[in-house]
Amino acid sequence: MSACGCDDIGYERGCDNGQKLMPIDEALALLLGNANPITETEKLSLIEAQGRILAEDLSSTIDVPPHNNSSMDGYAVRSTDLVGSSEKLLPISQRIPAGVMGSELKAGTVARIFTGAPIPAGADAVVMQEVCTVVGEGVDSAVKITGPVPAGKNIRNAGEDIRTGGAILKAGIKLKPQGIGLAASVGIGEITVYKRLRVGIFFTGDELREPGETLEAGQIYNSNRHTMRGLLENLNCEIIDLGTVEDTLEATKAAMLKAAEQSDLVVTSGGVSVGEEDYIRIALEEIGQLDMWRINIKPGKPLAFGKVGDTPFLGMPGNPVSVFATFCIFARPFILQKQGASETKANSFMVPAAFEWAKAGKRHEYVRARIENGAIQLFPHQGSGVLTSTSWANGLAIIPADTTIQLEEMIEFIPFSELSVF
Repeated sequence: MSACGCDDIGYERGCDNGQKLMPIDEALALLLGNANPITETEKLSLIEAQGRILAEDLSSTIDVPPHNNSSMDGYAVRSTDLVGSSEKLLPISQRIPAGVMGSELKAGTVARIFTGAPIPAGADAVVMQEVCTVVGEGVDSAVKITGPVPAGKNIRNAGEDIRTGGAILKAGIKLKPQGIGLAASVGIGEITVYKRLRVGIFFTGDELREPGETLEAGQIYNSNRHTMRGLLENLNCEIIDLGTVEDTLEATKAAMLKAAEQSDLVVTSGGVSVGEEDYIRIALEEIGQLDMWRINIKPGKPLAFGKVGDTPFLGMPGNPVSVFATFCIFARPFILQKQGASETKANSFMVPAAFEWAKAGKRHEYVRARIENGAIQLFPHQGSGVLTSTSWANGLAIIPADTTIQLEEMIEFIPFSELSVF
């Protein structure tokens, strides 16, 4: 069959030949058990490291903040000068903006101070400017303050956020903007990350054409190529794209070998079913090894996993939604672990259903859905060729095999934001 001809309906009609489908948990365990992380690393500047996987723990060589500083604009005081509740008029002895070290605060005076500025020696509190009244101008200016003011008021202590030697980021995390900012806050300019995973891709189907080309009768546009490239780019992979491969066994084997030679992982779509022109599985068995094929999942039951030489191979189904779903559920965690990530599991949440699922299915289903008004709404057409559903949805709702769903029943939902689909 062609790249987009591997339809789930065929399996419902018995083309499994009596073979048992592999449970999803078992399939994931098999995949992750073979996802040996890459070990090559490189040093990058913080500006270049966004989205990469950190290869070593990071610790701080400084305290953050490096000194006691004011948490707001106001006046630094000695709390002992404001004992009691009476209003006091204290002269302004100095002005301390951020980045300037003031002199020791004389008893019976205050220092005009700004957010982030170091607390001068002798001062132990800051009074916010909104509750103070300034009297006079220039060198004769003073401030009316009503006491008492507790020591430590509106002061951020040195090392309050990070202590010297304290761990800030653990190896294996994906570097997000906040992590990059944290590294910058302690003065780290370069960090060691794992090299990008090289993923070789190709697509089978003589009927496939690229967007922008003219379609002849029976031809379709290759949406899977662009969906897969986007998903891989979101995971910061280096893509080696061999394009569309002729629907012959020899062409398939040649592309498989070429991709394996250049890549850390080969991913394809189409040609993994049982049709007369489905050559991926046959080619893999002839030139490599096939460790997994049929999974108890909908959409996307035919999913081939094995190796070509030492390079792992993942053959995705051909239907567009099946490619999308199986990438999210299987390829994503495999790739993350290969990249050296310490966390591969997507977070999910229990959300009430705004629908009923009256007919229990035989397979574990990942249906395209979105949360509206605090409840899960389903896209009305869940066919494996309805790519519109993936664009409309903001996550996948999980319906286990042999399960019916009642209105308002709590079900599991994985947001696309957890699947690097954004």
